[in-house]
Parts: sequence; C-alpha cells; structure tokens
Amino acid sequence: MRAVVVTEYGTPDVLVWQEVPDPVPGPGQIRIRVAAAGVGPTDLHIRAGHLRGPFPLPTPGILGFEAAGTVDALGDGVAGVSIGDEVAVLLPQLGGYAELVVADTWVRKPDSVSWDAAAALPASAEAAVAALRQLEVAPGEDLLLFGGGGSVGSIAIQLAVEQGIRVLAVGREHSRADVERLGATFIPTAGSLTDAVGESTDRVDAVLDAVGAVDLTAAVGLAGGPARVVTLTGAGAKDGVQLLHSGPDRAPGALDQTMPLLASGMLQLRPRVTYPLHDAAGAHAALETPGPHDKIVLLHN
Repeated sequence: MRAVVVTEYGTPDVLVWQEVPDPVPGPGQIRIRVAAAGVGPTDLHIRAGHLRGPFPLPTPGILGFEAAGTVDALGDGVAGVSIGDEVAVLLPQLGGYAELVVADTWVRKPDSVSWDAAAALPASAEAAVAALRQLEVAPGEDLLLFGGGGSVGSIAIQLAVEQGIRVLAVGREHSRADVERLGATFIPTAGSLTDAVGESTDRVDAVLDAVGAVDLTAAVGLAGGPARVVTLTGAGAKDGVQLLHSGPDRAPGALDQTMPLLASGMLQLRPRVTYPLHDAAGAHAALETPGPHDKIVLLHN
C-alpha cells in the first residue's frame, strides 16, 4: 500500500507519500481500505517532535488517530462486522494517513453520514465523552468550557446540553454565534473571567479546557479548586488540574453513542475542508497558518 510517512521530525515537508508494507489485522482487529482520514492538532505536534514521550511514532511513522473506510480483512475472533461494511475507526496507535489501516475500535457508518464526516468524528467524540465522564458532570450542573469552537469542545457542548448540563463557553467573539447555536452561553475572553461568568451564574461545578493552552487560574478559583478541572494537554495540567486520562478504555462505547446522533442530525460537526490523502503535507501547512481553521479531512479515491 501507499501511505504518508513521517521521514523525520520536522516541518510539513517531512511527510512523504510512499510505499510501505500492508498491515495485517491481529486477533480482534479489522482492516479497512481508507476512504477518509481526519487531521488533528496533535498530529502536527507529533510530526514536529514535540510529543515523543507520550506519542512515539510507530514503524513506519504514519500519523492519524481517526479514519473511515470499507472493511477488507478480519482478524481472528472478530464478530458483528463483515468484509464490505463501511465503518469509522479510532486509532490510538496512529496509522490513518494510509490506504489500509488496522483497528480494534470501530462503529458502522450509516448511509446518511458522509465519508469526511465519519472520519472527522472518532477522535474528537471519544475525547469529549472521556472528558465529560472524567469530570462526572451531572444534569443541572454548570460546566465552564474553553475551546467550544474546536472539534472536541463543540461536541462536548452538544453532549452536555443533551444531558441537561448548562455550558458556559469561553471564547473569542468570532466563536459566539457557533457556541450559542449549539446551546451554550457565550463568555467572552476579554476582561475579567470571574466577572463575566458571574453575570450568568453564581457557581461553576466543573471546568473543561479543550484548548490546552490557557491560564486556568481564574477557572480553578471559580470551581472552588482543581478537583473537577480537566485539560486536554499538559500545557494546562498544573496546580492540581487534571490531565485528561489516556488509554484505550477511558471512554468505552463513545463511538456507539455519538455516531447515531451524527446520523440523526442531533450532533453537528465543525465545518470541514478536504485535501487529497497524498497531500497531508499541504494540510499540515494550512493548519499551521495563523487564525482559526476548519476541520481538515484527507480523502482517498
């Protein structure tokens, strides 16, 4: 098969489209022929060498935590799925930027869900579900959320609102319309966070930082301490703030929960732009330009 391989750590031009050995599904795994693969911010940090500890590159070095495609091989012990089925997969060990990939976590893709939407769902949905579970947010509580305009944050807003949780989404003015459309109360970043939140509620029960690079000091104060404050990256994990748990079992069933919501229209994803699979370097370069970005999905014909 052909895949986009990280030939060395560095700028986007280290991503090279080349031939690599076909992966073979092991027990409990399926192999899919990739139609689409999602690109996320973590991919860029891995490629640049910023996350060598938590995310060492596999061999060959193929990025991509999420993909969608057609099942073309089954490992021993696999049940409930057949060759030819269309699925979306979560890839904790990477590998999505390729013509073929093996996975042990998947969900069927309904006909009403496009390939690019199916590939954009798994990693963000799993992280959003994991964060809400880790925070143990309950109906009737108030959740302060940073990054509601992003892929994880926007899904977290919708899942929380559906569960009867009030979401206060902190962001820049350009994200106001989006987070309000999803059911959140917009909190501007300008000025005092404490004062802005105080205009909407007299308490904050939990905090989710889906940006990973904000100062959470005021948010911790609003929550009465760091016990129910979770951040997606190590940048915010200090002064007692919890880092989002890692591991394949942090959000079991997340895709089974969210794919039907996506198919029904109850869950909305961020706008997407597409690039050819072989041009992952161009996609990475686009994401590294200043300013907000749409979700990028790589398509393979």
